Amino acid sequence: MAITMDGVELGVKISELAATKIKYFADKQGIKDNIGVRVSVKGGGCSGLTYDLQITDQELESDKTIEQHGVKVMVDKKSYIYLVGTELEFSDGLNGKGFVFTNPNAKTSCGCGTSFSV
Repeated sequence: MAITMDGVELGVKISELAATKIKYFADKQGIKDNIGVRVSVKGGGCSGLTYDLQITDQELESDKTIEQHGVKVMVDKKSYIYLVGTELEFSDGLNGKGFVFTNPNAKTSCGCGTSFSV
């Protein structure tokens, strides 16, 4: 089931904590306005596909974009089909891994959580 916000289907939903961390890393890079994260899928990793995150203030014309918690989440059209319904969280506990993806489209994923197959 796809995640929607105001009737708009979201490719990736981010938690408030993930948005806070994205803003923190953007500030470290000198990005103060138009804070965003580009989420994409690339070939590779131990399961065949891997997630790629890029903190940026540059929105591409081809991106599907929605703002959540003050952060623009941008997904390119090729990656969108793999990411519909995915939730991005940030884990910073004792065993924290950083950004964590929960992707309902993944049939298998690796132990590190950064690679998956469909």
